[in-house]
Amino acid sequence: LSQLPGWSVRPDGSIVIATGNDDALGLYRCTPYNSYGTAGESRPTRVLLKDPPAFTVRPKEEYFQEVGRELVIPCAAHGDPPPTITWLKVGSVGKSSAQVDGNSSLVLRPLIKEQHGVWECTATNQVASVTTATSVHVLGTSPHAVTNVSVLPLLLAANVSWEPGFDGGYFQRFSVWYTPLARYPPRAHHDWVSLSVPAGAQHLLVENLQPDTSYQFSVLAQNKLGSGPFSQIVTSVPRGFPVTTVPAEPPAMTVHVFLSPPRALTANETVRGVLLRWDPPARASVALSGYALELRQDKGGWEVLERSIPGTDTQVLVPGLIKDAFYEFRLVAFAGSYISDPSNTVNVSTAGMEVYPSRTQLPELLPQPVLAGVIGGICFLSVAVIFSTMAACIMNRRRAARVRKRHQDPPLVFSP
Repeated sequence: LSQLPGWSVRPDGSIVIATGNDDALGLYRCTPYNSYGTAGESRPTRVLLKDPPAFTVRPKEEYFQEVGRELVIPCAAHGDPPPTITWLKVGSVGKSSAQVDGNSSLVLRPLIKEQHGVWECTATNQVASVTTATSVHVLGTSPHAVTNVSVLPLLLAANVSWEPGFDGGYFQRFSVWYTPLARYPPRAHHDWVSLSVPAGAQHLLVENLQPDTSYQFSVLAQNKLGSGPFSQIVTSVPRGFPVTTVPAEPPAMTVHVFLSPPRALTANETVRGVLLRWDPPARASVALSGYALELRQDKGGWEVLERSIPGTDTQVLVPGLIKDAFYEFRLVAFAGSYISDPSNTVNVSTAGMEVYPSRTQLPELLPQPVLAGVIGGICFLSVAVIFSTMAACIMNRRRAARVRKRHQDPPLVFSP
């Protein structure tokens, strides 16, 4: 062994070959012995050289493609024995919808928003496994949710910061939403306060907060195609003015929120209106109190359509939609003192649909100033008609009185 560089024998009798090459090929036998001799050789063992996988074609670091199109990402490797190629999306749960063609290339057809992220190509054989990664950017979508939201409590204020998600290929803006954490069943999500964030900023100072009051914070991203999902809710307590030297109670920011949003919201058109169905939240730290249904028309502001849907319900009928309009619906859940994030948004277009009967039309869909103007106009016209009728009656009576008096008076006689 001394004539072979890198070869050695351990105290336990094992042979170590530092660098495998053709010199290591062949049959090996081990013969143990001591001062009394040996019991013979061991059975022979054969040393074979195999090659670990090595990539012959690697994917690029990044790929950009429009949503709905096809994206093919190549990946190939060789080895002895030939390796198996597999693809996996980093952070995915369950089986991916991606396909792999005969050349071991990843095929995303059609490309969807959920396939945005990092993908790994792994080549595996009996010797080893090697992995390479690439990033897929799906363009033409609404923004992805922001991550790593943190809230720094300050004196009667809080500094909210976050890391932006992918913008979907368009410029995105952010807004910070917050609300006090009430002890009683909370208000609907539309009662949350929304603050716009200056363009390009990734933090916002929220001022004029109540001291020693728990607040919930969330961040929403928007681009020209719509809104992304709300971020996770973070709870924090702004500091008040110090009044004593007694150590303060542990901040309420240790409160954990266990209320996930309603799931799988869907919309179906019926002869009576639009029927919305959903699944209850997957997790809730206390018993579910109910739901609030929100809508907005033609990309306007969100309005509360129904705030007292029982927690046992999983569907609601929405009648009275206006023809040739575009609606968006979403749900939030109440459980104890917590408000969930909004559910997924469903879109309903009434273009080409028959108008539902006016007696079922929702009052929320008619703006209050317009409704007040219509009622005022009807009242004014009614009063005008009444006064005109009374004036006509009075004039007719006076005219009849003059005619009767003229008939009763004796004729005048003139003498020459």
